[in-house]
Amino acid sequence: MPKITRDQVKVPVDVAADARETYIDNYMAATHGTGRLMLFACDQKIEHMNGDFYGEGIDIADLDPEHLFQIGSQGVCGVLAGQRGLIARYAADYPEINYLVKMNSKTNLVKTAQSDPYSPQLHDLETVLAMRENGVNVVGLGYTIYLGSEYEAAMMSEAGQLIAEAHENGLLVVLWIYPRGKAVTDEKAPELIAGAAGVALCLGADFVKVNPPKACEDSTSAENLSIASKAAGRTGLVCAGGSTVDAQTFLTQLHDQIHVGGACGNATGRNIHQRSLDEAVRLTKAISAITLADYSVEDALKVFNGEEDFTL
Repeated sequence: MPKITRDQVKVPVDVAADARETYIDNYMAATHGTGRLMLFACDQKIEHMNGDFYGEGIDIADLDPEHLFQIGSQGVCGVLAGQRGLIARYAADYPEINYLVKMNSKTNLVKTAQSDPYSPQLHDLETVLAMRENGVNVVGLGYTIYLGSEYEAAMMSEAGQLIAEAHENGLLVVLWIYPRGKAVTDEKAPELIAGAAGVALCLGADFVKVNPPKACEDSTSAENLSIASKAAGRTGLVCAGGSTVDAQTFLTQLHDQIHVGGACGNATGRNIHQRSLDEAVRLTKAISAITLADYSVEDALKVFNGEEDFTL
């Protein structure tokens, strides 16, 4: 199992001196002391509305928002990422979870053909710090940027300022960066994914969530991802999980992303929460076995199938 010590955490110099230990605490908590992030993405109730939580192929348990918190509590995750209001409604009953507050969101109703995407910040940092003062275990913030949108400058400006303020208070920041807009012809082009990773580094993010790049004639998706991982430098790169697939396919992709592509973890939502509670919990453990403990796909499948347990 990969492990790091507190003195191995590379603390950015924009972290205030009196917040340095808090930053290290949050980094070690979010990564379970491994330097790798297992992010449970629960922000789709705005992003994709109810389409990700009810319908064919989705377990009926997912219609209840508390399902997300039950998974986060009973499973093995680094952070549960969701909007401030969602977390505020349930966190008192699930104080053991590490939370990452998503600071901006937009629905999928307005399509790119109608208008380039823009996702402005929903509230200021003070509202999140107030939650932390009230006992919510907030370890970080999240923000989405759509590179290539005509509004990218506004989103980058907001994200840059947010990262500076978050670091002053010892919080981590994960950027979701997706090339998208009329100027973008191929959202998963390897060069654009690598470019997004470099933007995240320059804005000062601790981690960046990107879509896996597409495969090319002479290289796999994971091989192309390795270029983006290098471009990210000291910003840890993680991949979005995408729509639900069978467990073996998902775990194989994840293993390749980490061990071929150099990813620093994963960011998974629908592939987890669209399942029953029992199955979702087992999948978080299988994902974490690969992400945090370097399990093989075969051994992780044993965890998913209930043949072995996985705890940290």
